[in-house]
Amino acid sequence: MSAIAVNASPSLLVAQITDTHLFADDQTKLLGLQTFASFQAVIEQLKSLERRPDLLLLTGDLSQDGTAKSYEVLQEMLSPLAIPAYWVPGNHDCPKTMAQVLTRSPVSSQKSIYVEPWQIVLLDSSVPGCVHGYLSADSLKWLDQELIQSHGAPTLIAFHHPPFLSGSNWMNDIGLLNPEDFFEVCDRHPHVKLVLFGHIHQDFSRQRHQVHYLGTPSTCIQFKPNSINFTLDEEQPGLRLVTLYPDGTWESQVERVAHSCNLDFAAAGY
Repeated sequence: MSAIAVNASPSLLVAQITDTHLFADDQTKLLGLQTFASFQAVIEQLKSLERRPDLLLLTGDLSQDGTAKSYEVLQEMLSPLAIPAYWVPGNHDCPKTMAQVLTRSPVSSQKSIYVEPWQIVLLDSSVPGCVHGYLSADSLKWLDQELIQSHGAPTLIAFHHPPFLSGSNWMNDIGLLNPEDFFEVCDRHPHVKLVLFGHIHQDFSRQRHQVHYLGTPSTCIQFKPNSINFTLDEEQPGLRLVTLYPDGTWESQVERVAHSCNLDFAAAGY
């Protein structure tokens, strides 16, 4: 798939939105939280920013039930923003249904975007019927080709599953199962600067060689860091803002939104 070009200002503001867990019925709650309402709060936060994001990266688990209706809800919520939005599936998603529904502007199924001088590449780490992630040989080959063809352009890569252990025992087996295969590709291309992911519902940062890896809070429920067993956190829903500069440097911050609900802190999973 060839890259498409997007017009950009001297710096590019990217908003990462992840783990929205929307339902076909917008009144449905996830462990006491109405995911439609919390996502709407995130959208209002985007609208209130001093600078409007240039594009949105939607990094998986956009639906909780994998229904066409849930993706139609997502499409309808994003449309008024009129900000180009690009998506990858997570373990709760149905990639086939996403590809059928999430096609109307400003939402795009494009997986390689060139915003001078930055290249953004989106990968599908989902495995049908599984919570863990895996990057197929074909995906990694395509990534390698995209990185070669980018001719040294600073690159941001995004997918759903974390390539590192998060620090919580209960999540040890649900991340990316073949991170070393991914690292091997990145090691051949020093212009890879940043990798974004979701899945762990919390702020996370790690550096490997010269590449920075950032996990982002969910727009709904949050997982308590460094927990032995499944534990919800009292942190508010959030998103990540990343500013990409022409010289290949970047800055990032997590934005939280105020949202009241009665979380089920006794839950042992979802």
